[in-house]
Amino acid sequence: MNKKSAAVHLVRIRKPHKGKVYTSVLLRRSFRDGKKVRSETLANLSSLPEETIDLIELSLKGAPLGRLDESITVVRTLPHGHVAAVLGTLRESGLETLLGSRRSRERDLAEALIVQRVLSPASKLATARDLGTQTAKNTLGEVLGVSDSTEDELYTAMDRLLLRKDRIEKGLAEAHLRDGTLVLYDVSGSYYTGTHCELAQYGHNRDGKKRFPQIVYGLLCAPSGCPVAIEVFEGNTADPKTLEVQINTLRKRFGLARVVLVTDRGVLTQTQIDRVRTIEGFDWVTALRSPSIAKLREQGTIRHSLFDERNLAEVTSPDFPGERLVVCRNPFLAEERTEKREELLKATEKDLDTIVAATKREKRPLKGEAAIALRVGRWVNRHKMAKHFELTIADTAFSYRRKEEAIREEAALDGLYVIRTSVPKESMTAEEAVGAYKSLSQVERAFRSLKTVDLEIRPIYHRLSDRVKAHVFLCMLAYYVEWQMKRKLAPLLYAEEDWEGATANRESIVAPSVPSDKTRKKAETHRTEDGFPVQSFRSLLSDLGTLCRNVMRTGTEGGSEFFMLTQPSPLQEKAFSLLGLSPNL
Repeated sequence: MNKKSAAVHLVRIRKPHKGKVYTSVLLRRSFRDGKKVRSETLANLSSLPEETIDLIELSLKGAPLGRLDESITVVRTLPHGHVAAVLGTLRESGLETLLGSRRSRERDLAEALIVQRVLSPASKLATARDLGTQTAKNTLGEVLGVSDSTEDELYTAMDRLLLRKDRIEKGLAEAHLRDGTLVLYDVSGSYYTGTHCELAQYGHNRDGKKRFPQIVYGLLCAPSGCPVAIEVFEGNTADPKTLEVQINTLRKRFGLARVVLVTDRGVLTQTQIDRVRTIEGFDWVTALRSPSIAKLREQGTIRHSLFDERNLAEVTSPDFPGERLVVCRNPFLAEERTEKREELLKATEKDLDTIVAATKREKRPLKGEAAIALRVGRWVNRHKMAKHFELTIADTAFSYRRKEEAIREEAALDGLYVIRTSVPKESMTAEEAVGAYKSLSQVERAFRSLKTVDLEIRPIYHRLSDRVKAHVFLCMLAYYVEWQMKRKLAPLLYAEEDWEGATANRESIVAPSVPSDKTRKKAETHRTEDGFPVQSFRSLLSDLGTLCRNVMRTGTEGGSEFFMLTQPSPLQEKAFSLLGLSPNL
C-alpha cells in the first residue's frame, strides 16, 4: 500500500439525539492510497477535558506549546494487535453468535477462554492471571470487560460452554456441512498425568507414554479440514467403538440425510461396515489393511501389470461385494520403504552378530540354550524385524539367516495401498476416492495443532470428567478460530495459498503433494510477493502482539485517561487487511 502525505488531525462529529447534540472528538490520520484518500481513527478523545483537546489540536497545527511531554504521560502499555486479530476472527466467523445470541458475562468469559487458548495456552489459574488488571499480559481482559474474573468463574464458564456444546456444533455443521458432502473423521488421544478422572484409562497410547492412562477423542471435520465436532471417550475405547456416536451425531443431531464418511482403516473395520450398510444414505471411503492387500495379491487380483500406464487401477473382488477397490502404487513410497527395511535388517544383524561373537569368545563365552535365547529375545525385535529372521540356538552356538522369501513377499507390497468405498462411479471417480482418503491428512494436522504445536491440549489439569470434556471442546473451538486465521493469512505464512497451482504441479493423485510455484518461491526466498518476511503462524501472532494499546494520562495523578494505539507496521497492516479486520476494537 502506497501511503503518502500522511497527516494527523482532530475531527469533531456532532450527532443530534432526542433534542440534544452529542459531540465525539476523534484523532484521525489521513493518507493517500493510490488515487484515493483514506483515513484511520487512532483514538477517541471525547472523554478528555475541552482544554486538553484544544491543547492537542494546537500542537497538531504546529503551535509552540513548550514541554508537551510533561502534560501527557504513558501510564501503561499492553500488547493488543494479536488480541484484535484473534478476537476479531472469532466474531467474524460467526462463533460469537453460537456462544450466545446476546452479549453477556457468560459469553465474554467463553470468548476470553477461546482467544487466550490461541494466544497462550495455560491452566485456568494462569489464564485468570493473564486476564487480571494487575497481571495482564495483553488487552484481552480489558477489551472483553473480564479483567476481574477469577479461576472459579472460568471453571463455571467452561461448565456452561459444555452445556451449549450440542447447539454450537450443530451451528458449525450448518455452516460447513451439506447433504451428500464428505465428512472427515479420525481418532486420537492424549495421556493423563492424574489418577482421579473416570475417563482416564490405560489403552493404546499414541503419545508413547505407556506408564500413563489416557483419554481418547474423535474429531469430525468438513472436507476443507475445518473442525465441526469433537467427542471424548474413555482411554481404553477402541477406535471402531467411537464410530457409533459419530454416526448418531451426523444423522440425528446434524440432520444429514446423505453422508460420505472418510475415515482411517483402523476406525471403519469390517464389523462397522456391515453395520453402516444398513443405514440408508450412508456411504464411506476407507482403506484395506495389509493382510487383506496381501490376500488380493495372492489371488491375482493385484498384479504389477495394472500399473503399466497409471499408478492406480480399479478392481473388484468377491471378498468385498458391492464395493469399489482402487489399488494405488506410490513408487516414491516403495523406494523409501525398501531402503528403510534394509537399514533395519542390517541394524538387527549387527545386534545379532554381537551375540554370535559372545558365543565364540575364548573367555567366559555365552553358553546354555536358555541363556542364549534370553539374550536373543532381548535384541532380535529391537527394530521390529524378528519376523524376517530364522534363528538357530544350540547349547554352545547361535546362528541366524534372513528369510529371503518372506522379505520378497513383503517388498512386493511396498508402496501399495487400496482404497475401498461404497460410493458408485457416477458420484465419485477413482481419483476422487483416493483424494478423499488422502484428505484425512487435514485431520492429522488438526491433531498436531491441538496436541503439540499451538494449543497444547495436554497437560490436562482437570479431574472431573465433564471438565475434561469441556477442556477438549474448548481446544477444538480455539482450533476453529486458528483454522480460520491460517486460511486468510496464508500469503504471509509458510502455507499453501494457490491450491489450483499445487494440483497442476502434481503428477497424479497418487504421487506426493507438491507446492505451487508461488508457494515454492515463497519458501525459497522467505519473502512474500509484497516483500514481507514469511513467518510461521505463531511468530506472526507474536509480531502482531507488538502493536500495543497505550493508556495515556493528561496532567498529573488523577488526570483524565484515554487510549492510543501504536502505529501499525506495514506488515501488521497487511495482516489485518487479509483478515478483513481493524486493530481498533
